[in-house]
Formats: sequence, C-alpha cells, structure tokens
Amino acid sequence: MDENPSVISHVSIGTNDFGRAVAFYDAVLGVLGCKRVMEHPGAVAWGKLYPEFWVQTPIDGGRATIGNGTHFGFIAASKAQVHAFYDAALEAGATADGPPGPRPHYGEPYYGCFVRDPDGHKIEASFWDESAAG
Repeated sequence: MDENPSVISHVSIGTNDFGRAVAFYDAVLGVLGCKRVMEHPGAVAWGKLYPEFWVQTPIDGGRATIGNGTHFGFIAASKAQVHAFYDAALEAGATADGPPGPRPHYGEPYYGCFVRDPDGHKIEASFWDESAAG
C-alpha cells in the first residue's frame, strides 16, 4: 500500500444513542464511499481502507457531550457528492447548519456543507474544486 497521505490516524466521537448514531453514519458516510471497517462492543469505525472515523459510547460510562468549536470534515469527490451527503444527513435526522455551496472566504476552490448529527456534533462534507483555484 502507498504511504498514507493523512496527518491524522483517526478521530472518535461519543454518542448517547449508539444505534441511532451508527444508522446515521452508515447512511451519510456511505454516499462518500466509506464503509464500516471495524466494530467492537459500543464502537464502530468507518473508512475507505482503514478505521478513520469512530463513533462510540464513552469509555468512562458518562454522557457524551459535543465540543463547542469542534467539527469533523469529510472529503467529497464532487459537488454532487456534497449535495448527496447533505440530503442523506437531513433524511437520517441531522439538522441543517449550512447548505451546500461555495464559501469563498475558505478559498475559491471550496464547496461544502455543514450539518449537526443527531447527537449535535457538527460535521461537514467538502469538495476542493481545483478548476476554481486562481
């Protein structure tokens, strides 16, 4: 396998409704070409080749909380995939937090969307359109 280009090994987010969270991420990550790649009791990981994004019940048995100022961005392969992610997320129970579209203040090539998952975590799908780069 080629060298992994990512700087992050993985991220994990907590949930207070494991079944709902797993169903949600199966739906939204599937449109980006991700699949479940690992499972443990109370934890599931998605990725394309290896476990990159985990959803789990908190290890300490406490309640999961969301981070103010924290969000998780997923790579989309096209603008159409950004829209598919957004639509799948809303259909699966997310709350809209920024519809698909360009955001020039992030850079001319940026095209993305934001939603809040059913636990309230802010997630994003974005496509970097090199043809729009100046």
